[in-house]
Amino acid sequence: MRGLAAASHPESDAIDVTANDLYGEGRWPEVFARLRRDDPVHYCPESFYGPYWSITRHADISHVEALPQLFSSSWTHGGITILHDDPDIQLPMFIAMDRPEHTAMRRTVSPAFSPSALTDHSAAIRARTIALLDSLPVGEPFDWVDRVSTELTTQMLATLFDFPWEDRRLLATWANWAGDFRAAVSPALRRKRQRILQQMVDYFGRLWEERRHAGLAPDLLSRMIHSDAMSNLRPQEFCGNLMLLVIGGTDTTRNSMTGLVVALEAFPENRALLDADRGLVVNAVSELVRWQTPLSHMRRTATEDTEIGGKAIRAGDKVVLWYNSANRDEAVFTDADRFDVTRPNARRHLAFGFGIHRCVGARLAELQLYILIEEILNRQMVVTPLHAPMRIPSPFANGYRKQMVSISRS
Repeated sequence: MRGLAAASHPESDAIDVTANDLYGEGRWPEVFARLRRDDPVHYCPESFYGPYWSITRHADISHVEALPQLFSSSWTHGGITILHDDPDIQLPMFIAMDRPEHTAMRRTVSPAFSPSALTDHSAAIRARTIALLDSLPVGEPFDWVDRVSTELTTQMLATLFDFPWEDRRLLATWANWAGDFRAAVSPALRRKRQRILQQMVDYFGRLWEERRHAGLAPDLLSRMIHSDAMSNLRPQEFCGNLMLLVIGGTDTTRNSMTGLVVALEAFPENRALLDADRGLVVNAVSELVRWQTPLSHMRRTATEDTEIGGKAIRAGDKVVLWYNSANRDEAVFTDADRFDVTRPNARRHLAFGFGIHRCVGARLAELQLYILIEEILNRQMVVTPLHAPMRIPSPFANGYRKQMVSISRS
């Protein structure tokens, strides 16, 4: 990679924030707090993923996001994650494109997440949420990640794609393995990852063939296939864009739904506030997404020499935007490590990104979280964690593998 000369990149006191244990043990907030204080634009010359810059402050990340031509997302420059070249995923997707290709493809997908589309989805989301919450065992232990977060998320994606209902859990499995960067280069796990991701490509390939020969239908897959921007895509390119929607749609909502249980356990005063004032639920959703930040980072690549926060960035440098750190930035959020449903500026979070690459499904994720919180309150349901959550040990998906709980009604 160009631009990584030692003269331009001092190596003293390098901190590698990609170590899995930081996330598996939930210790990442303290490490990023140190970087924001001492070296907010930080160069790490050696890591599992190669050399990279960490951008840790809210203002600097917003600056980078606002300049998509200077800081490229294109897969031809390395894509959107810290893993430089994923050997198992060579599938172009519009989030890993720059203008003008990105614009045309995003416009195809966006109507599925418009205000009118959300209105159409709202009643079905509420009905599914009510049915699921009412089916949960009272006073018996169960895994919230599996029974609630994963189930509601895959039900939503299956509805959006008109994906075979009986196979909906495959969507979560594929998202898990696609986001497991260590498995991509692990001799012990890579073959299994390849097999599972090939299963995804084959499955979506069959759907592509079926919907391509059928007429235009309301589901998102059909809209994509029959659109001007995507109708001529090769099956691999089509699968790449579907994978983007699966990963984004799974991780964002699933991890935030479990984050709700973790946050209310850590900061229980918020439950009383929500019970007393249902008007706080909208802000609680923003605060939950800020506090959880379900996807920790996205990556950009500098296309020419520039500066960020006074540091010289060379063309070709890998620039990692740590949204989890931006959302704990003391310069923006007072007492930022606290979950506070009354926080006045919670909507300033960057969990969905910023600029042209802002998460296309953000409103749908917020709607699902809003309905879940509201229906928990409607049932006076108390969700009690039985032990600390099992976190995902990954610098990408900031979430949970397991959270055993029991429920009661107050």
